[in-house]
Amino acid sequence: MENKEKQPLALVTGGGSGIGLAIAKKFTENGIRTIILGRDPEKLKSAKKMLGPLCEEIRFDLDRLSTLPGLVKDLAARFGRVTILVNNAGVNLKKEFTEVTDDEFQQVLLTNVAAVFAISRELAKQMLENGNGSIINISSMASQYGIPKVIAYSASKSAIEGMTRAMAVDLSPRGIRVNCIAPGFIETEMSSKALNGDQERMQKVLSRTPMGTLGRPEDIAEAAFFFATASSRFITGVVLPVDGGNSIGF
Repeated sequence: MENKEKQPLALVTGGGSGIGLAIAKKFTENGIRTIILGRDPEKLKSAKKMLGPLCEEIRFDLDRLSTLPGLVKDLAARFGRVTILVNNAGVNLKKEFTEVTDDEFQQVLLTNVAAVFAISRELAKQMLENGNGSIINISSMASQYGIPKVIAYSASKSAIEGMTRAMAVDLSPRGIRVNCIAPGFIETEMSSKALNGDQERMQKVLSRTPMGTLGRPEDIAEAAFFFATASSRFITGVVLPVDGGNSIGF
């Protein structure tokens, strides 16, 4: 345990696929022990096999807020204290504004906001005891400008950016940096399904992205690695768009 405590240890939520997996891969390739947490056992198992001995997999549902303190204590007992947290797990809901129910809206906020707050709070308690840590939140371009049919998701990601700034002000004087990445249109399995069958939407995405292409999960991973390491030692409370210029495109 003593040696483990001296090594960086990352927790990546939603680390079994897509952007979370790319971040976990970047971390493990650079010697950072990484715990990937998710709901899908098959995805976790496959990711663990790919990432190798520096990776640990945990199947867990972050929506069960009351169980999060126990989870954090269990992780510390098994692996040592987490020093890097990547809040990547999230859900989306594509639906007409007037058709979104109260329950659907609350469910998105539960996963994308309340769970992020709760896991960050519990891990921050341990990071404060160590006097250092890095929390990296994943937002979205949906917080940068209006996108149709994603009211709950947009609200949740706007909350994440506000929380990033508030958390940074609370925690950074005590050694914990808190930053946020706002990905643009990234080429993942989920986005491919949405865009490949809708050429008009794909053209709109590319036409307002100055760099003229979709990003890759690895692009987000590079930003996360920067925020996780001493390279960003004097940076806290920022929201970094990684979007090929999409947020400033026309």
